[in-house]
Amino acid sequence: MSEVEIGAGRKVGAGTDAESGQEAVAESGSPTVDPPVSSETAALQAIPRPSAGEIVAGVAIVIALGALTRYFDTHVPRWAADTPLERVAKSIEFPVYAIAIGLIGNVLLTKLNLRERLSAGFRTEFFIKTGVVLLGASINLKILVTAAGPSIVQALLLITSVFGFTWWLGGRLGLDDKLRALLSSAVSICGVSAAIAAAGAVQAKREQIAYAASLVIIFALPSIFVLPWLSDVFGLSDAVAGAWIGGNIDTTAAVAASGAIAGEKALQIATIVKTTQNALIGIVAIALTAYFTLKVERIPGASRPSARQFWERFPKFVIGFVAASVIGTLYLQSVDKKTGAAHIAIVNDLRTWFLIFAFVSIGLEFSLRGLREAGWRPVVVFGSAVVVNLAVGLGLSVLLFHDFTV
Repeated sequence: MSEVEIGAGRKVGAGTDAESGQEAVAESGSPTVDPPVSSETAALQAIPRPSAGEIVAGVAIVIALGALTRYFDTHVPRWAADTPLERVAKSIEFPVYAIAIGLIGNVLLTKLNLRERLSAGFRTEFFIKTGVVLLGASINLKILVTAAGPSIVQALLLITSVFGFTWWLGGRLGLDDKLRALLSSAVSICGVSAAIAAAGAVQAKREQIAYAASLVIIFALPSIFVLPWLSDVFGLSDAVAGAWIGGNIDTTAAVAASGAIAGEKALQIATIVKTTQNALIGIVAIALTAYFTLKVERIPGASRPSARQFWERFPKFVIGFVAASVIGTLYLQSVDKKTGAAHIAIVNDLRTWFLIFAFVSIGLEFSLRGLREAGWRPVVVFGSAVVVNLAVGLGLSVLLFHDFTV
C-alpha cells in the first residue's frame, strides 16, 4: 500500500493501481481498478471529517495571511522608493510574498501543533482552480487567432518540444509519472496553473503540486531580471525579446514583471505569447487525462475505461476556464472599451486574491519530507528543461518575430 500525505503529515492508505487490481483479481477473478485516493477532494474524503470550526479556522488563517501578502505587495515598493532596492522591490510579485508568508505560518502552526488540525482549510486546489477560471475572462481568443499568429505557432512548437524533453529526461532519471506530468506541464506551458491542470488530469498528490510550484517560483525569479538583460546583450528587437520572455518565464505575473523591465512594446508581445500558452492548458489536460486513463494506470487485461470514467478524471475547471474566455470575449465586444476594461479589472483583482490564497496555502502545506523523498532528480530535470526552454524559445522567437512590429 502506498501512502498519501495530507496537510501536515496526515496519511491515508491508498493502494496503487497494480496492488488494487491484484487484490481484486484474487477475490473476484476479474481485474478491476480502484480509483487512487490522491486528489485533494478524494484524500479529504478518506480521512476523518474535520469539524466545522477547524475548517473555518483554517480558511480564516489563509485569508488573514493573504491580506498580509497583499499589504506587502502594495507597500514594499513604496517603502523601497528612492533606495538601491527600488527596482528589485517593484519586480517581486505577490507569489513570492504569499509563499514566504505561508512558510512562516507553516512553521508557527507546526510549533503550536495546529497545522494538522487546520489543514482542511488550506484548499490549494480550490483556490488556484478558481483563479485559473477567472484568468480565462481576460483572454480574448479571437484576438490571439487573428492578431498573434506567430505566437500560436511558437506556443505549439515550444510546448511540444519542451514537454517532450522534460517527460523523456524525467523517465530516464526514474521520476514518478505523475511528477513528470506536473514538471513537464509547468516548465513548458505556464508554471503553477499548468501544473494544477496536470494534477487534476493525472490525480497527483498534493505534495507533488507543492513541490512543482516551488520549483516554478525558484526558477522564475532570476529569469525576471536575466532575460531582459540577455535581450540587451544579444541586441534583440522588442518583439523578439517579448516573445522570448513570454514563452519562457513560467508564471504570468513574472512575465509581466520581466516584460515591464524590457519595455512597453516587449511587454505587449510577452503578454500575448504567454496568454496563448495559457489557452493551451485545456488541450494538454485532455491529452494527459487520456494518457493516464488509457495507458499509465490501466491494468493489463482490464476492460477499457468507459467514457464516464474518462469524464470523472477530466479536470472540470478547464471547461470553466474556456467558458470564461468565451464569455469575456463576447462581453467586451458588447460594451464600450472603458466599461469593459473596468469590469475585467475587477475580475482580475478577484483572480489575484484567489491566487494569493492558493500560494499561501502552498506555503502552509509545504513539507520538507516531500523534498527529501523527491531528492535531487526533479531539480535536475526541471533545471535542464529550463535551459532547453530558453534555447528553443530564443530560436523560435527570432525565427517567428524578427519582422514583427508592435
